[in-house]
Amino acid sequence: MQPPPPIVSSLTTLMCVGLSAWTYMSYAKSTAALAVSSFAVLSLQLLASDKPAFSQLASSVFGLFYCGYLPSFWVKLRLLAAPAVGSTAVHGWPVALGGLTHWTVGLIATFMSVACIIASDTGAYFFGKSLGRTQLIKISPKKTVEGAAGGLLCSILTALGLWRFFAWPASPVTAVAIAVLVFFASLFGDLIESVMKRDAGLKDASNLIPGHGGLLDRFDSYLFTGAIVFFFLKFVVPVFGL
Repeated sequence: MQPPPPIVSSLTTLMCVGLSAWTYMSYAKSTAALAVSSFAVLSLQLLASDKPAFSQLASSVFGLFYCGYLPSFWVKLRLLAAPAVGSTAVHGWPVALGGLTHWTVGLIATFMSVACIIASDTGAYFFGKSLGRTQLIKISPKKTVEGAAGGLLCSILTALGLWRFFAWPASPVTAVAIAVLVFFASLFGDLIESVMKRDAGLKDASNLIPGHGGLLDRFDSYLFTGAIVFFFLKFVVPVFGL
């Protein structure tokens, strides 16, 4: 399909980066920024195109949501300010290494989420390569059930290890829940990007990183994860007392 005008694409890219900065400066309030950004790119598209197509309008707003709004939840997650009471190992760390007062729920949750994504991707790769026999889904032929099971196991073990070290969250059940959510969020984030690339007839999102594709190829597992973990910690854990 016909892409949006170059000026609209450039503005969308700029605003995608700006959404995370806005989220940080406004202390996790990014919804208004998304609405204003959407209005700006759609209005500019009306001025820059003689006959803008609905697909062009939709792709611009989707780009803001997918590449701007979703990553901003990592800022929201990091800014969770409740003190994380716990680990004696952290108690003994000097201020230069963060000290106890700097280890908030947001910092530990962000660290745990990233660690679980890395463990999940690594586990899925090695288990899939050595044991993979059963195809998981037609969208991505290389993904196997065995690889997915290995990724889930590695994510859970990583979360439990970090729970043991940081003494956060309050129970191992919550740590396992975070690991499971991270695994599925990263897996489906990868699959969603695979659908977009297949529809566009592309193997990689771009050639920005030689041998690895583009930024989306490296960070597709992270896009939904920050939002899902933030929602879980902010709205589910307090209600159910996990």
